[in-house]
Amino acid sequence: MKQATRVTFVLVVTLALAACAAGSPQSVQATGGGPIALLALGIWHGIIAPITLIVEILNRFAPGLVPVRWHMYETGASSALYDLGFYFGLAGGPSFLFFRRG
Repeated sequence: MKQATRVTFVLVVTLALAACAAGSPQSVQATGGGPIALLALGIWHGIIAPITLIVEILNRFAPGLVPVRWHMYETGASSALYDLGFYFGLAGGPSFLFFRRG
């Protein structure tokens, strides 16, 4: 039961915070926020990359099924800091919540 609660919590929080997914107007606006904003945006996009990949696949093969148009990577953020944050987010992601060191 504890594992199911943890998974549910992570999914709810991720979906609630996904308003700043790549391709959204909020994400495009955040790209002009300076270097710290780009780093944080990259980390966030790396963390939610598995969810945005699923949304992109659904939008490609079943158009109109999902009411949002997200992308996995923000093309408007052409910065090394964004790229670094994106890779950190991919490497860490939410996986640290599921695995404990023994």
